Amino acid sequence: MKLDLVDINILRTLQQDGRISNARLAELVFLSPSACLRRVGLLEEAGIIQGYTARLDAELLGLDVEAFVIITMRRDTDQWHEQFVAALPQWEEVVGSFVVTGEANYMLRVRARNLKHYSDFVMNKLYKVPGVLDIRSHMVLRNLGESGVLGTSLLQQDER
Repeated sequence: MKLDLVDINILRTLQQDGRISNARLAELVFLSPSACLRRVGLLEEAGIIQGYTARLDAELLGLDVEAFVIITMRRDTDQWHEQFVAALPQWEEVVGSFVVTGEANYMLRVRARNLKHYSDFVMNKLYKVPGVLDIRSHMVLRNLGESGVLGTSLLQQDER
């Protein structure tokens, strides 16, 4: 789907406030409410808008430990990738998962109530997956901020 400036403005606005009314969104992007609703529907159907969620404060909810976990797998274990990927949805502690380049295979972003909870996750879940060779934890001391927002200026095509 090729995005125009109206689509980009819709995306920018929805990233700032996913609960905005269609009438207000239409007003901000200079469309009629019906045209705006149609555009948002097309962006949803194309998968560009994947859903709407509430951002929660993990620390206020008692999840005090955050870590980035680097996992290296043994290559001589059958189905190592499939088994690891199949285990991911079972782990509520994992809030982000990535296949990465370099010496390791995966990077996980993990939240836990405390160090004991984190340790239990590593020992009783991660190390139980066949083929896990090495786990390296990088504990977050302080989160300097994250927007969770894609910069819509990145979406604008160069007209050269």
